Amino acid sequence: MSTAQTPATAAELPRAITSKRAVGLQSRYIKDRLARYVVLVGGLGVIGALLLIFVYLAQEVAPLFQGAHVEKRKTFALPGAAGRTLYLSAEEQGEIGMRAADDGGVTFFDLNTGDVRATQMLPLGERKLLSVASLSSERGMLAAGLDDGSVLVFSHEYKVTYPDDKRLITPGLGYPRGPTPMAFASGPITELAVREEGDTLMLVGADATGTLNLKVFAKQTDLFGETTFTESPALRFTPDVKPDVLLLEPTLHWLYVIDRAAGKIAFYELDGAEKPELVEVKQAGASITSARYLAGGISIVLAQADGKVTQWFPARHGEEGTWYLARVREFSVHEGSKVTAIGPEQRRRGFAVGDESGHVSLYYATSGNRVYDEKMFDQAIERIVFNPRARVMLVQAVDGTLRVNEVHNEHPEVSFSSLWQKTWYESYDEPAYLYQSSSASSDFEPKFSLTPLMVGTLKGAFYAMIFAIPIAVLGAIFTANFMSPEMRQIVKPSVEVLAALPSVILGFLAGLWLAPFVETNLPGVFLTLLFLPVSIPLFGYLWSRMPRALRLRVPAGWEAALLIPVIAFVVWACFAAAKPVEALAFGGNMQTWMDHTLGIGYIQRNSLVVGIAMGIAVIPVIFSIAEDAIFSVPKHLSLGSLALGATPWQTLIGVVLPTASPGIFSAIMIGLGRAVGETMIVLMATGNTAVMDFGLFSGMRTLAANVAVEMPESEVGSTHFRLLFLAGLTLFLFTFVLNTFAETVRSRLRRKYSSL
Repeated sequence: MSTAQTPATAAELPRAITSKRAVGLQSRYIKDRLARYVVLVGGLGVIGALLLIFVYLAQEVAPLFQGAHVEKRKTFALPGAAGRTLYLSAEEQGEIGMRAADDGGVTFFDLNTGDVRATQMLPLGERKLLSVASLSSERGMLAAGLDDGSVLVFSHEYKVTYPDDKRLITPGLGYPRGPTPMAFASGPITELAVREEGDTLMLVGADATGTLNLKVFAKQTDLFGETTFTESPALRFTPDVKPDVLLLEPTLHWLYVIDRAAGKIAFYELDGAEKPELVEVKQAGASITSARYLAGGISIVLAQADGKVTQWFPARHGEEGTWYLARVREFSVHEGSKVTAIGPEQRRRGFAVGDESGHVSLYYATSGNRVYDEKMFDQAIERIVFNPRARVMLVQAVDGTLRVNEVHNEHPEVSFSSLWQKTWYESYDEPAYLYQSSSASSDFEPKFSLTPLMVGTLKGAFYAMIFAIPIAVLGAIFTANFMSPEMRQIVKPSVEVLAALPSVILGFLAGLWLAPFVETNLPGVFLTLLFLPVSIPLFGYLWSRMPRALRLRVPAGWEAALLIPVIAFVVWACFAAAKPVEALAFGGNMQTWMDHTLGIGYIQRNSLVVGIAMGIAVIPVIFSIAEDAIFSVPKHLSLGSLALGATPWQTLIGVVLPTASPGIFSAIMIGLGRAVGETMIVLMATGNTAVMDFGLFSGMRTLAANVAVEMPESEVGSTHFRLLFLAGLTLFLFTFVLNTFAETVRSRLRRKYSSL
C-alpha cells in the first residue's frame, strides 16, 4: 500500500512547496501594502499636524492686522448751559462725561442717555472763566485761567460704590490747592499751559498783549516733616511768535509756542524759573488749526489748514549734539479737507482727527497707520475726547451735538513698517530698528521691530554653521572613507552621543564657563583657531614624509589616532604663547586694543561663544547624516574608479562626494534648521540684546529665545502676546521655506548623480 502511494506523495510535494511559497508571498504582499498605508497615514498625519500648527499660529496673529471698529452708542445735544465749551472729558468706565463751560459751570452727564447727573459751579466769585488747561489727565486735574490773571486748580473726581452689588459712580469736584485761585498774571489769561512735576507746579500763560507769563509754585518738606509753599517771581517775556497755542512738556523742560496763522512753532528750553531759551523757530507750513500733545508728553501733533497732520518731537544733531525740533512723520488724511480737531488717547500714542466735512479718522503715531475712518456728521468736528481706557470716544460737532462711540482698537501699534522697517521712536535722534516690548514707565513707547530678532537668529546660525560645517563634514568624510572599521565603530557612536546632550546643559556651560574663559584667554582662543586648522594638514604632510618602516607600524586607517597628541600640543602651545603675544602685539590687553584701535567693543557673552557652543550642538547632527550618506555610496563605484587608476583622493572628489552630495546637503540643512530654532544655548550664552549687527563680539536676541523669555510675562490677548505668536509664525515659515529649498536642491542633486 505504501509502495503504491509513494509516487502520489512525491508528485504532491512540489505542489505543497509551491502553495507554501504562494502563501508566504501573499503574506509579504499584505505586509508591504500595510506598511505602505501606515507610512502614508503617518506622512499625512505629519502634514496635517503642521497645517494645524500653522492655522493656530495664524489665528492668534490675525487680530494684529485687523483695523479698529467703532460703534455708535448715543447721539444727543451737549448737556449744560448754552455757553461755550472749554473742556470735555469722559471718566474711566465710560459712563459719565464732564463739560466745563465759560460761565464757570461744570456739568456731569450720563453718556448712555445724555441725562444730567450733577451740576456744580467753580468758586470764581466775580471773576470770569477764559480758558481751561489739562494739568494731569490721569488724575483729572485741570487749571482754569480767569479774567483777573489768577488761576484756579481743580479736579473732576468719581467715587465708585456698590450699593446692592451694583456699581454707582458719583461725580464731583475737588480742589487740590484749595478753592482760592492763585495769583499769576496782572491781566486776563487767554491761553494757558500748566504742568506739575513732583512738588513743582509751573504755569505759562499768554495775556491779551501776546506777552507770556511764567511762574513756578514749589512745595518743600524739611527734615522735621514741615511743609512750606514757595512761588517764584512772575517772569514776563515776549515770545518770538504770536502765542495762539501753548504746550508745556510734563517734565517742565520744553515749551512750544505756536502761531496758528503763520504756521510757526517757537521751541524753547526751560530752566526752572529762568527765562526760556529759544532753540529754534520752525516753519510748519500752512496755518495750524490744532496742536496737541500725545500720551507721554514727548511728541506733539499738528493739524494744518492744507489737510496735513504731522508729528514732531525734540531730537539731537548727530555729532554736534544740539537740540532741534524734528518733523518725524506725516499722516495721510482726506485731501482738500481742513482738519478742525485732534483728540489724543491718554495712555497710547493713538489719536483721532476730525475735519470740516464731518469725517473722524483714528491713527497711531508709531506705526503711522490710519486704522479707522468714518463720516460721523454733516458738519465740522469741534472736539474729540477719549476716556482713559480709550474705549469710549466723544465727538462734538460745531452745533453742540455730541456722539458717544464705543471703540474697539486693540492693536494699533502693529504695521508692516513698524515690524520690518526703520522707525523713528520718541527720544531717539534718528530712525532705527528696535525691539523693546515693555518698560517700568507708563510713558513708554513700545518698540516692536522684529528685524533685530530675525538678524539675531541668522547671526547665531551663521556663526554656529561656520564652526560646525568644516568639522562635521570633513570629519564625516575621513570617518567614512579613510578610517578603519574598528576605529569607526568607536568614533561614530562617540560623536553621536553628543547629540543626546541637552542644549540647556550646553547653554549653562557656555554662559558660566566658556564665556568667562574666552574673555580671559581671548588671544589664546584666536591663536588656536588660527594654528589648529593649519597644524593638522601640516602633520599629515610630515607623516607622509616619514620613513616607510615607521609608517607601516601604524595600522591602516588608524592614522587619525596620532592627531590626538598633536592637537593637544598645539592647543597647549597656543595658550602658553598667548600672554607674550598679547603683551607684544596688543599692549598687554587685546580687548582694550580692539576698542581703542579698531573701535570694536567686547561683550562677554557674544557671537563667538554662541558659535562654539551651538556648533558643538549641531556637529553630531551634521556628522551622523553626512557620514551615513558617504558610507552608503555603493562600493562598486569607488572600487571601479580605483581599478581604472584613480587615486583615493580623486575617487573621493570625483565619485564619492558627488554621489553623496544630496545626503551631505541634507545634513547641512538639518543642522541649519537646528541652529535657527535653538533656544536655550542662545538664551544663556548671549546678552539676549536685540542688536542690528553681525559683529563677532556682540550679543544677539533670536526669535526663539525671545518667545521663551517673554511669553510667561505677556498678557494674554495683548499686542505683546500676539507679537510673540507672530515671531513663532515667522520662524515657522522661515524653516518651512528653508526646508523646501533644501529638498528642491537635494532632489536635483539626486537626479543629477543618480546615473553614477
